[in-house]
Amino acid sequence: MLYRPMSENLLAQEQLLVAACLAGDQAALREFVNQFYNMIYAVAHRTLQSHHDAEDVSQESILRAIRNLNQWDGLRPLKPWLLTITMNRCRTRLGKKSKQAAQELSIEPASTDANPNRAALAEELEMALVSLRDDYRQVFALFYEQELPLAEVAEVMGVPEGTVKTWLHRARKELASRLAERGVTP
Repeated sequence: MLYRPMSENLLAQEQLLVAACLAGDQAALREFVNQFYNMIYAVAHRTLQSHHDAEDVSQESILRAIRNLNQWDGLRPLKPWLLTITMNRCRTRLGKKSKQAAQELSIEPASTDANPNRAALAEELEMALVSLRDDYRQVFALFYEQELPLAEVAEVMGVPEGTVKTWLHRARKELASRLAERGVTP
């Protein structure tokens, strides 16, 4: 995937939205939530593997972002800043959960599909993703599901770009290995 610079128009739209939110415009705040909540939830769910935890973290992340909009650098895209907040909230949640007790990760059933082989592959892939280390799974979700460029994934994760590349490589290798062990071929 090639890095696609953010269009000036999109950045200008984000700046206007943030300015309206900071001015207390309720419609702008609703638009902010509507525009970014699903993306935040998807990353939180992939990271935490729990619908309930992902909802909590998504709401916490949105609230934290809104409270701190004045700290956003308006010359940079909003999405990586929001995802950084989300990943930090996810790390905090994972830390709390590990202190309480190691809880079993839940796997939501794969959606029913007209093609049973495809549904089985999706379920196997989901199980393999759950078994990845947290940082590998997070990088995988940001890069492949959210389609962030490597540089933005590195920014969100707070690690060098080379580390992101290494983690992506290892995540793909582990996924392929785990799928092969289970006799799954895409």
